[in-house]
Amino acid sequence: MAKILYEVKRNQNSHSAAFGKWYAQIKTLETLNTRKLANHISEHGSIYTPDVVYGVLEKFRSCLVEMLLESKKVKIEGLGTFYCTLENQKNGALKKEDFNVNKHLKALHIRFLPEQATEENISSREFLKKAEFVNIEQLLKGDESENGNGSTGDNSGTGTGDNTDDNGGGTLPGDGGLPGGGGGAEG
Repeated sequence: MAKILYEVKRNQNSHSAAFGKWYAQIKTLETLNTRKLANHISEHGSIYTPDVVYGVLEKFRSCLVEMLLESKKVKIEGLGTFYCTLENQKNGALKKEDFNVNKHLKALHIRFLPEQATEENISSREFLKKAEFVNIEQLLKGDESENGNGSTGDNSGTGTGDNTDDNGGGTLPGDGGLPGGGGGAEG
């Protein structure tokens, strides 16, 4: 069974209310590029060669961006919905007629909202229930002892949000980021 590797790290942000507390953080082993993902998909009993899968993934990527830039949401059944949100500068326009896109908009973000239909629910809380966690420190020590609901190692640091790491994880609570790693709908 696949396992989520994590490590427990201390919040080092002295401006955070969570300063000095310990939190679980995903330990990513690898980032798959499109070519590696295509190879992986083709190895799962697919009749399509890696090049064909790669072509479909590349077309998906370009069409996804095209549809998002046309103010459309893209829902992939069983996975979730991609959509865009705007980030405004802190000080907005004083009057509606003074609003200027070049002056008042800071960024255009691509967001993802996981599927929440009952059978395919991969929302954050349901995804958490499906995962098995392994503490990387315990794994490196060779300790395979079970702890808690089928999880290997110490899972006591989970539940308060994701931490930032070099692998692009979420943020520590109180770091000025979004606890929980983002991914939900924004207003």
